[in-house]
Amino acid sequence: MHCPFCRHADSRVVDSRTSDDGSSIRRRRQCPACQRRFTTIETASLSVVKRSGVTEPFSRDKIVTGVRKACQGRPVSEDDLAVLAQRVEETLRSTGSAELDAHEIGLAILGPLRELDEVAYLRFASVYQAFQSLDDFESAITALRAEHAHAADEAAPSDAAPASAGPAAAD
Repeated sequence: MHCPFCRHADSRVVDSRTSDDGSSIRRRRQCPACQRRFTTIETASLSVVKRSGVTEPFSRDKIVTGVRKACQGRPVSEDDLAVLAQRVEETLRSTGSAELDAHEIGLAILGPLRELDEVAYLRFASVYQAFQSLDDFESAITALRAEHAHAADEAAPSDAAPASAGPAAAD
């Protein structure tokens, strides 16, 4: 690591700590030549391979920008978008792959977005699942309705609960 002050080719690590979210390491370094201290933040790189074949660094901001368009006019806050982008990044990093296809990232967004806002999910899915007709929208809506019905059935209390039998009174 080059010293940012005197450009000496080496430095000594004085202290290392993980960041708040655990995705990076903060290192405090000291230059042996000028004795000045500086901080570095190290993260594992994640690259995105675009359809054109171009590779670029992963960016949470691009996720937020893309999802923000799908959420336009919906009751979704900037904090909600930031949390969604963090969840997507954590999911992608957990795959262990250093390079991801841009389409994989779009698909990884769909689950958390469906939980956040179903209308925004349908808007976003229409692009990433390449909806071609109204039938594609209808089948996606039918799947969402079936999911709601299944969740409602699981949440409903069972009618077959046995009645509590108390002690019989003797006459």
